[in-house]
Amino acid sequence: MRPEKKSHFMHKATKAIHAGNLEKPIFGEVSVPIFQSSTFSFPTAEEGAARFSGEKSGFIYTRMGNPTTKALEDNIAALEGGFAGMATATGMAAITTVYLALLGQGAHVVSTDSVYGPTRMVLEKEFSRFGIEATFVDTSVLDDVRRAMRPNTRMVFIETPANPTMKISDIRATAEIAHQHNALLVVDNTFASPYLQQPLRLGADIGVHSLTKFINGHSDVVGGIIVTRNGDLYSRIKPVLNLFGGTMDPHQAWLVLRGVRTLPLRVERSQENAQQMAKFLLAHPEVSWVSYPGLEEHPQHDIAKRQMDGFGSMICFGVKNGFEGGKTVMNNVNLFTLAVSLGGVESLIEHPASMTHASVPRNERIEAGILDELVRISVGCEDISDLRADLDQALNKIAQNELREESSVVAPELVTRRAINNKTILRR
Repeated sequence: MRPEKKSHFMHKATKAIHAGNLEKPIFGEVSVPIFQSSTFSFPTAEEGAARFSGEKSGFIYTRMGNPTTKALEDNIAALEGGFAGMATATGMAAITTVYLALLGQGAHVVSTDSVYGPTRMVLEKEFSRFGIEATFVDTSVLDDVRRAMRPNTRMVFIETPANPTMKISDIRATAEIAHQHNALLVVDNTFASPYLQQPLRLGADIGVHSLTKFINGHSDVVGGIIVTRNGDLYSRIKPVLNLFGGTMDPHQAWLVLRGVRTLPLRVERSQENAQQMAKFLLAHPEVSWVSYPGLEEHPQHDIAKRQMDGFGSMICFGVKNGFEGGKTVMNNVNLFTLAVSLGGVESLIEHPASMTHASVPRNERIEAGILDELVRISVGCEDISDLRADLDQALNKIAQNELREESSVVAPELVTRRAINNKTILRR
C-alpha cells in the first residue's frame, strides 16, 4: 500500500496528500477507491489458509482489514512517524481498545485530570469493575505525575493540549517518568493533530486521535485511530480491535482520507485566526482571562513551542459574570456555531459548565480547572474580522445584563488561588 517511489518525500504537507495512496492503482485512479465489500475472495484454499495464518498478507474480512481503511491507516502513521495505524469506528473506540489491550486486573493508570470526559468516565465507571484503578492529576505538573506513580502503574495517559483547559504537558519528560516505572505513555493528540505534534517522536509509545476533529475537518463523519511506536505494541492491540469489532468501515475511511488531504491548509488558516483571536480576547473588557499556548504569557508556552510545530486553533477564556455570563455569550452568537466537537472548517463555541460538564459535580469540575466562566472555542477558517465582530457583540451582551454577580459563588478566593498557583490560566 505504501508506494516506495514516494517514500523520499519528507514534508508533512506532502505526506498528507500522498501517504497511503495505492502503489498500483487499478484503473489509474488518483483518489483511493471505496472498497465497499464486507468479505474478500481467495484464489485457492491454500491462499486463504496462508492469509488467516499470517504467512501472507491480504484481505479477508472488512472487520479485520480493508484496502480503503488501510490507506488511511498508512497515511496517519506516516504523519505521526509511527509503525502502523489502526482505524476505529470512533475516537472512544480507539481509547477503549488501548485500555482493553494493555490493562489487566490490578493495573493502575495515571491520567490528565481534565481529560476528555468519556476517556475518564470509562475508567472510573466501567474498567473499575474489573479491578483497574486510575489517578487523575494535573499532568502539566511533572511532580504531580511522579507522585501519582505506583508499582502497579501500567499506563500514563495524557491529553495535550488538554480539553478544555489548554494546559500543555511535557511529552518527552512524561515519557521518561512512565518508562522509569515500566509504564507505557499514551498521548491523545486530537487537539494538535499530527500536523502540529508527533508524540511518538518525543518518546510516547502510542498516539490516539479522534479523527472526527482536525484530521477529517468537515464535521461530517466520526472516527478514531491508534498509532503505535513499534510492531510489538501493534501486535498486542490489533487482535483486540478485530475481536471486539470497533473497526472503521471503508466509506468512513474514504471520507476521512479525503479530509486529511487538506489538513495542512486548514490548520495553518485556523491557527492564524486563533492567534489573532486570542489577542483580541485578552483586550476585551468582558473577558477576565485567556488560555492559549500561542500567547507568550501562557504558563507552558515554552513547552508548547518546543514540542509543537504550531499552537493550534483551540482557545479557552473566562467571561465576566461567571456561569450566567457564559450562557449569555452562548445565546447571543450568530456566526459561531453553538455545538460540541472541534477542528472543522467552521468555528464552534461551547460553555462546559452549562453544557458538556453540566452533570459533573461542581467541586470536581473546578478542581480540574473547568471553571464556571470558562468558554471554549474552536476557531475555524472564516474571515477573522467576521469572527471577532460576532464574538464582540455576544460578549458585550454580558455588560448589558443587570446581573453582575461574582464569577464563582463558592470559595472564589480558593478558585483564583488554585488557578494562579498552578498557572493554568492568564488573568489580566
